[in-house]
Amino acid sequence: MNKIFSFVIGMLMGAMVGGLIAILLAPSSGEELRGQIQERSIQLSDDIKTVAAERRAELERELAQLRAPGKKE
Repeated sequence: MNKIFSFVIGMLMGAMVGGLIAILLAPSSGEELRGQIQERSIQLSDDIKTVAAERRAELERELAQLRAPGKKE
């Protein structure tokens, strides 16, 4: 499990570094670049919030099932 976790962390870090280099080397002005970064960060934040809300709802349903007396699936 530790090897898998290390691999996933390495992939994420590599993707972030690669993305940053690609953004910095892109042929656009500083103002455009800042706007793009801001838009992407807002979109990423929204996506994370959506996924977190879905996961929370899923976990709350599972918890409710576990708390329900005499109901096992």
